[in-house]
Amino acid sequence: MKSFYGIFTAVLLMFSLIFVGINIFFFHITQEKGKEYRVQAERAAWQIWENGIETLDLSDFPMIYQIKKLDALCNEKEKAEFFEGGAYDYLIKNINGIYYRFDYITDNDLGKTIFFVNMILLLLAVFMIVVLQFFRIRLLKPFYQLRELPFELSKGNLTIPLKEQKSHFFGRFIWGMNLLRENLEQKKEMELKLQKEKKTLILSISHDIKTPLSAIKLYARALEKNLYSNPEKQREIAEKMNKKADEIEAFVSQVISACNEDFLNLTVQKGEFYLSQIMKQILEYYKEKLELMKTDFKVANYRDCILKGDLDRTVEVLQNIMENAIKYGDGHSVRMTFSSEEDCQLITISNSGCTLKDTELVHIFESFWRGSNSSKCNGSGLGLYICRQLMNKMGGEVFAECKEDEMSVTVVIPRA
Repeated sequence: MKSFYGIFTAVLLMFSLIFVGINIFFFHITQEKGKEYRVQAERAAWQIWENGIETLDLSDFPMIYQIKKLDALCNEKEKAEFFEGGAYDYLIKNINGIYYRFDYITDNDLGKTIFFVNMILLLLAVFMIVVLQFFRIRLLKPFYQLRELPFELSKGNLTIPLKEQKSHFFGRFIWGMNLLRENLEQKKEMELKLQKEKKTLILSISHDIKTPLSAIKLYARALEKNLYSNPEKQREIAEKMNKKADEIEAFVSQVISACNEDFLNLTVQKGEFYLSQIMKQILEYYKEKLELMKTDFKVANYRDCILKGDLDRTVEVLQNIMENAIKYGDGHSVRMTFSSEEDCQLITISNSGCTLKDTELVHIFESFWRGSNSSKCNGSGLGLYICRQLMNKMGGEVFAECKEDEMSVTVVIPRA
């Protein structure tokens, strides 16, 4: 905000200097004009003094409107009018004992020009002040309030809500940041709850395992010391040990099952949307991005239709696949094609330069799995896994195939 006030002060100072400078300029012009009137009056007076007023030609003096002579026999009223009256500016000279009044016309256009220039400068100054104040109130002030939010979120401070505003510039942004904060807070609570439940489960199972484990150790020690010489009794002890081992195996299965639960809370909001809505968002970003990367980006013609699912999640799936096409392709070309199958719309994204082995293709939708062609690319191995989970929740599907040095991933979206 200090920088803004500095700019605001500089703008006001600039307009003040322009205003003063222009008025000084016009003042000098006015002074020059006034001198010119007097020069012509002095020349006319000199000519009258030498040759008399009868020989004077007023056309030689364009700024002199008329010359009046004071009659010696005039009364006091006429004298007063001579020295004080008149509709024009005048200059009185005494020539050879006789008073002459030289009426001259001032430049009214110059005065109007000065007035209009000053009014224009004033209006510009007011306009700039209004614009700067609008910029401060509607843009800088809300942004100033938001500047600490990303830092607080990065620290894990998710409890401070933002006051929503009706600003066309930041209203939706603030709403989105509040929604992001709330989602992060919910996920944090769910994660803590899940960790607590899993920790409780592991502690409980660990405690339950101790009982059958102690029994097995006790039976094993008894057999080791030949405490049961009867074959029937030994067979009975062996059956009990096997039963206790089955109990331990069941506990271990519970742990494995808990660890294999879906660790991503992926939610979708089912609705209806147009295919053109998806393509608009994809093309707005990737057309320019791939053009800058010098990658040939071709989009086939498609017929607009109504689809079922979550618009934002579907865009997320396509963006994820597009990023993979850019990351793992050779950068020569990326294509989007469209087709229909039964009641579904198929969108296929293909990239040139497929280096994935055929034997690895079946694993690409597994969580945390990364192919042999990903050694030089950063990633978590969750992208395509998330894509499939989202599409399954929306009643769709996603699959991939490799052929002729080209990787293709197809998204199947149900029609409305």
